Amino acid sequence: MNNYYHLLTEEQEDLRLMVREFADKEIIPTAKECDLPGTYPKDLFHKAYEMGLTTFTLPERFGGGGGDIFTWSLIKEELARGDAGFSGSIAVCYMASVPIKIAGTDYHMKKLADVLTSGGSACFALTEASAGSDAAAMRTHYTREGEYFVLNGRKSFITSAPVADMFVVFATMDPTLRAKGISAFLVDGHSPGVSIGKDEDKMGFRTSMTSDVIFQDVKVPIANLIGKEGEGMEIAKASLGRTRPSSGAGAVGNAQYALECAVEYSKVRTTFGKPICKNQGISFMLADMYTKLEAARMMVWQSSKCADAGIFDMRLASAAKAFAADAGMQVCTDAVQILGGYGYSREYPVEKRFRDAKLYQIFEGTNQIQRMVIAGDILKG
Repeated sequence: MNNYYHLLTEEQEDLRLMVREFADKEIIPTAKECDLPGTYPKDLFHKAYEMGLTTFTLPERFGGGGGDIFTWSLIKEELARGDAGFSGSIAVCYMASVPIKIAGTDYHMKKLADVLTSGGSACFALTEASAGSDAAAMRTHYTREGEYFVLNGRKSFITSAPVADMFVVFATMDPTLRAKGISAFLVDGHSPGVSIGKDEDKMGFRTSMTSDVIFQDVKVPIANLIGKEGEGMEIAKASLGRTRPSSGAGAVGNAQYALECAVEYSKVRTTFGKPICKNQGISFMLADMYTKLEAARMMVWQSSKCADAGIFDMRLASAAKAFAADAGMQVCTDAVQILGGYGYSREYPVEKRFRDAKLYQIFEGTNQIQRMVIAGDILKG
């Protein structure tokens, strides 16, 4: 165990160890079975709900755990150490709550909390096939008809869409307005006109469900508008600024397990009469892997603690996410290299970690977008 874990409160450390035990005993073996067929572990999600993980960051007065971003990042790392895809299925429940915390009301929070505290799931529907990094180019649109907004369009790459009971959906009143035309809505996943499109056959994150969501004349009550019309893009940006630290935590957790596998393998694999860990080339690789992960973890912690203190530093959040994702990819690449041919084989777990690591460099804003955010902020004025 890293000595700095003693800096955590007793409650935080107990919670971290509880999730780690859950990962070792249940998530890792289940994910191994579910990975290749791409099966969603529904029973495992229910266990996470019973442990309070899907509702951890909801306010206590709405039946949640009232947890902060830093402690959630600790949980997210341990979940991803168990399995990256499964951790994503839990994380979207948190993501759906963030726009409501930023711009919603008790009415919105209660509707979401009623779903999550009953064992349901939620998701964050922003991305479209032609509007990923350029989210302002979205085509999903809405019109006002009496006491309803009516949504039409299609979202893509939406995590947990097939099992979600509630969606936070971003749509535009007029695509020519770009960011200024976008608004955010809370949409019941069982509303008439909501349907699920194709399920993505992904390289990694195969234990999570990622699908298109289709909205065809979906009526959304006026009260379900989050914030004001035209504020949707700012709400989305602010939300991602709060979720990116925990995205980085997921990248760290996934790679942490790959490092553990590489260390153990290097102790038992022998060449030229000695364990390969005794070769300087391998031992230095392990040292660099450890260093990258520790640096990434500390950036995630710092960014999370700043957010909890009310310091929402987009530059720091983007840096933490990008650095952790890049570090995680490199560590998993090196783990495959250390295991050699076995690292490339599905007999050993590091090839899966390698596949899972890549997505952290893509979702919640690609690492290229993170660098645009960072550069834009440091060059202001």
